[in-house]
Amino acid sequence: MFENYGFWGDCDGRGMPTIGCLPATIACMVALKRWNAEEVMFDRGNKLTLPPGKMILFLNIHANAKKLIGEISESCPRWFAIIFLAMIELARTNGLDIVFPDRLKGAVMDIFCRRQEILQGEKLVDKYHYPPLLAYLKALPLYNIDQEHVVKHLSNDGSLFQSPSATARAFMATGNEDCLSYLQNLIEKCPKGVLPTYPMDEELIKLCMVNQLQRLGLAEHFKQVIGKILELVHSNYMDQESNAKSINSVVLLLSPLYKDSLAFWLLRMHGYKVSPGMFCCFLDEGIQDHIKNNQEFFSSVMLNVHMATDLMFPVEYELEEAQSFSRKLLEKSIPVETRKQKDFPFQNFHTMHELRFPWLARLDQLDHRMWIEEKNHCSMDGKSLLYFDIRFSSLHNDRLMQLATRNREFRPSIYMKELEGLKRWSKSWSLTDMGFAREKTAYCYFAVSASASLPLDSDIRMTIAKSGIIITVANDFFDMEGSLGELEKLTDAIRRWDTEGLSGHSRIIFDVLDDLVREMAATYLQQEGSDITASLRYIWYETFNAWFTEAKWSRSGSIPSAEDYLETGMTSIATHTVVLPASCFLNPSLLKHKLKPPKYEAITKLVMIIPRLLNDIQSYEKEQKDGKTNFVLLRLEKKPGAEVEDSIAITKEILKEKKRELIQHALKDGFKDLPKQCRHLYLSFLKVFQMFFNSSNRYDSTTEMLQDIQKAIYLPLEHYRISTAVKCIAWPLLKHPSMNMPTPLNFKLCFI
Repeated sequence: MFENYGFWGDCDGRGMPTIGCLPATIACMVALKRWNAEEVMFDRGNKLTLPPGKMILFLNIHANAKKLIGEISESCPRWFAIIFLAMIELARTNGLDIVFPDRLKGAVMDIFCRRQEILQGEKLVDKYHYPPLLAYLKALPLYNIDQEHVVKHLSNDGSLFQSPSATARAFMATGNEDCLSYLQNLIEKCPKGVLPTYPMDEELIKLCMVNQLQRLGLAEHFKQVIGKILELVHSNYMDQESNAKSINSVVLLLSPLYKDSLAFWLLRMHGYKVSPGMFCCFLDEGIQDHIKNNQEFFSSVMLNVHMATDLMFPVEYELEEAQSFSRKLLEKSIPVETRKQKDFPFQNFHTMHELRFPWLARLDQLDHRMWIEEKNHCSMDGKSLLYFDIRFSSLHNDRLMQLATRNREFRPSIYMKELEGLKRWSKSWSLTDMGFAREKTAYCYFAVSASASLPLDSDIRMTIAKSGIIITVANDFFDMEGSLGELEKLTDAIRRWDTEGLSGHSRIIFDVLDDLVREMAATYLQQEGSDITASLRYIWYETFNAWFTEAKWSRSGSIPSAEDYLETGMTSIATHTVVLPASCFLNPSLLKHKLKPPKYEAITKLVMIIPRLLNDIQSYEKEQKDGKTNFVLLRLEKKPGAEVEDSIAITKEILKEKKRELIQHALKDGFKDLPKQCRHLYLSFLKVFQMFFNSSNRYDSTTEMLQDIQKAIYLPLEHYRISTAVKCIAWPLLKHPSMNMPTPLNFKLCFI
């Protein structure tokens, strides 16, 4: 209930009523009338007045109706035509006459005609409409409903299409004990309010809870619980004869498709071997046509499908088709003017966020923050299941939200302290005063703190950030400042690990690097009893030598082959220089590989190649002006007359396959790669570079990253408000003592 506007139901992102509020408000007024609540008085203007000392609440049906009905006058949604008029009729039979002004009578009559067309032209259950008319049983006249027909279409859980309100009406019409059992179980499971669509599927409920824990950033605190749930879900899927399900009725497709795509995403994220066939049954041409024709009901489930396809492995053509189909449908569901907005409307927020920012380009900590802040603002329509798990935690786990909020709020104090220490370190080594170098202290720290979860040791975070700062300064020295002679001396000094012959900027770069390597080696020696100094020096020499090779190409005008360039470029991007030492601290057994190129794992080579190609796509214009080469430019020279867009397209295709390979190595257990914790760290590195170079070179920008850095480190969460919409509507209807038997009103008439 939103008292400032005088309506019951959900609001949009601006706090204004949605079209679903009209029938919901009328339904709630009828409920209050039937309860004969002593403190409630209605006047003929539909004004609800509470006794002195309490707030006066205006249920301004006329004002809301004028705006909302006007918005749908030309294309009235099917569900609204069925439900809205039924609520008006219900109000009138209970002594509440809802009178609309003359200027709306024509629009209301159009809605009436639309409903007549629907009731006369559709069967109660057919394959052309979703959901079928029978799912709106609470809004249909009972005199022409065959009781046997109703019972025939009950689900295994006793519900009528998993709608609490329709099931309540089915019980009234048939007295069926299965319906009553479903309703009673529902009241026990949802003491604070009933969702519009509630599948009594324990596995789905548990999956939604795991999803909430993941999205809220709480998974690290519930590892055992999550492990047990996913083990059970995976076992159940494996016990089935085939994961490629056959859905005989598209009417029953919505809930299984939501559940199976969610299960796929969670299981694959946790290393289980799962097949896309477990949720790709909808790729049947007939089912696709049905989804297209009823996209308003399937758009949110298609969003879940699209999210599942983010975890695509190589040669998974079913997922490619599922991704293409779901993306086209989601894009079609977003108004053109909305797509151009920088700030998304709340009702389209998650869809726009998923379409505009690929999962690989989103950092975990920012995603967790977004989920905490936005989940209670998203409006929910009864035509979809996406917000089932969004509302699930609001209705049942307010403590979970409070835990997520506190978990997120204590991070900034840690992050700010570490960042301030890092800034002092940079300044003490004069890295911020070089003049020629990019100052990226905050960027480097943000990248590691926002991409990796807090249990990652503070020393590791600081080591990664310091390495990134040194790489940025040293790379700029090779690119812009040092003469070829100075670069040769510095590279040779790194090979010998000796400062002889160095001065100025070269000496500063060597000294700060030497200090970092000593610090890392000493920490490892203390923790593990082994000296990794030689290995650390070697991989840093590799990187400096690659920079020197590129500098010689640039200064001499030499043009390497694409193969030679990529061999050097995958080293000069310096990801392995950072990720390998960090992995050693996470898992000491990596020392057996000596950290040398012939021993690099496939996943290490992938995390070296992918960032190089991402960088080259965004920087080819600048490097062309600077007389430097680039993979995009080299591909272009191979085909005289070709356009640069063609070369970029080829590079993106290579990238797409490489990223799928890395996701497979990072998530799928059973490879002879690194331990899982290290593999996930590699995936975090990939996401950082994808974020930096997704649609532009954000790393070189002085402004694009500032807002994200503020959100990750400095800005407090937006004030958390527990959603009261469903509570205020559904809870009193469920629990009021005057209600001894389920009725359509008891269950909120769950159409919104």
